[in-house]
Amino acid sequence: QVQLVESGGGLVQPGGSLRLSCAGPRSILSINVMGWYRQAPGKQRELVAYITSGRSTYYVDSVKGRFTIARDNAKNTVYLQMNSLKPEDTAVYYCNVVGPIVSWGQGTQVTVSS
Repeated sequence: QVQLVESGGGLVQPGGSLRLSCAGPRSILSINVMGWYRQAPGKQRELVAYITSGRSTYYVDSVKGRFTIARDNAKNTVYLQMNSLKPEDTAVYYCNVVGPIVSWGQGTQVTVSS
């Protein structure tokens, strides 16, 4: 049973930065394509970024150039570095595999506001 735990969210000013972390079993993080998703109030959950086992990356257009996804298999962690944050980035952020998803963690809240 996979348990993925997100952390690192918080309240930041526009233009600020946060680094999110996703901890989980190494067997899952090292083999699967891992993604960061987010869901804002009243909106559908969307895939923001993903990273493959070969460390190729993808970003949705709205965050490209501002967010960076990375993985550290030795630490069993996937990161999302978020720079130049905008109010529209406000959402609950989740990590999960890219593919069939059977469950979600609690996520971590990111709020961008002055």
